[in-house]
Amino acid sequence: MRIKVWNMRSLLAGTGIGLVIGAAAVGLSALAAPGQPDPGPSDPRVVTYQQLELFAEILARARQDYVTEIDESEAIEAAIDGMLTSLDPHSGYLDADDFKSMQVQTSGEYGGLGIEVTMEDGFVKVISPMDDTPASRAGIQPGDLITAINGKPIIGQTLNDAVKEMRGEKGTPLDITILREGQDAFDVTLVREVIQPKSVTWNVDDSDIAYIRLSTFNERTTQMLEAAVNGISGKTGGRPRGVILDLRNNGGGLLDQAISVSDMFLSGGEVVSTQGRRAADMERYNAHTGEVFKGVPMIVLVNGGSASASEIVAGALQDRRRATIVGMTSFGKGSVQTVIPLGAERGALRLTTARYYTPAGRSIQALGIQPDIAISPVRLTEEELERLRRYSEAELPHALANEDENQRPEQKMPDEQPPEGYEGEDFQLERAKQMLKDGSITASLGLKRAG
Repeated sequence: MRIKVWNMRSLLAGTGIGLVIGAAAVGLSALAAPGQPDPGPSDPRVVTYQQLELFAEILARARQDYVTEIDESEAIEAAIDGMLTSLDPHSGYLDADDFKSMQVQTSGEYGGLGIEVTMEDGFVKVISPMDDTPASRAGIQPGDLITAINGKPIIGQTLNDAVKEMRGEKGTPLDITILREGQDAFDVTLVREVIQPKSVTWNVDDSDIAYIRLSTFNERTTQMLEAAVNGISGKTGGRPRGVILDLRNNGGGLLDQAISVSDMFLSGGEVVSTQGRRAADMERYNAHTGEVFKGVPMIVLVNGGSASASEIVAGALQDRRRATIVGMTSFGKGSVQTVIPLGAERGALRLTTARYYTPAGRSIQALGIQPDIAISPVRLTEEELERLRRYSEAELPHALANEDENQRPEQKMPDEQPPEGYEGEDFQLERAKQMLKDGSITASLGLKRAG
């Protein structure tokens, strides 16, 4: 069993009729248990059994009277899928093939286009493109809607169906139709590749500022981060002038990797806690003693595509006063999914089982991580700022609400925006480097902004 905190490449499928029959049988035996008082009409067991009976009747009617013969297994899978996705956007059922596919994805190598996606209003919505993949090279952007695949409209398909269509043999072309706000729909031709996301890249500039980019949290992320730290140490004599950890457009991944990445920059103390449905279901995860680049000023870059595992790292380093968070408000996914295998041929259940909390006890669900210094990558109008706000966990169908909606921050323009006529490539990164060089970010008193 692996615990995951973010995988927007959700593959939602279903299971067979045995699950429904078994559930109905359990309900019936519970109602007929000898020696027990007859449950009243409002008893939840009665309501559940009545709903199962209704489902069986509807299935029988469709099987008998639908205009063409139906695939009962497929229909039941769709019903199971609908039940789970009605709970929240991140719960779902994985059939045997999709469960294997998910395991391959988290191992750090899989086939596809290199995009994190979800379903919204009947379309596939891009959460973020992965670095150096067909999607990123084609200019696919967070928030893009994929409306058709090879000319076939997506409306009416499940996310699982759409994802399967986008996968295929290496070297084969695929046409997708993109709807981007403010533009007419346009087609993009991509060539499928075996995706081997290099989850960690790094460099050191002439000023000894170390830049570390984390694109996802898979099984190899911490190992690759350790190699990056060793490389940076070799180039800087063990102590860079400053460290920039770039988590922008990192859609997340494995919880244990988020914890171990945070652990590298902290010495002891809490990294994150998770709380399930019951009070006894609380887990706390702590860092070990010792940290890399101790005392070196550090900036973490985030944006609206930074989600879940990325937010765990950013929240831990922010609350523990180890780093200054720079950029735009993150996505706001503060829930944990447990992947529960159901047997070799039955796939797995992916179920939201807990919320997670930063060391200060904050839930970022539907809120996101607020940057200490808000810097926009482009110049924004009030309307554009509102559009960015709509691209968040809070806007997903059936998203869990934050326990304290009063915490929702007031929308305001960023502290800094690129100047008129800016022609650089990455204003946020440029400003982060400048703040480390001029000393406005220090390694003391919580790394707060000077002044």
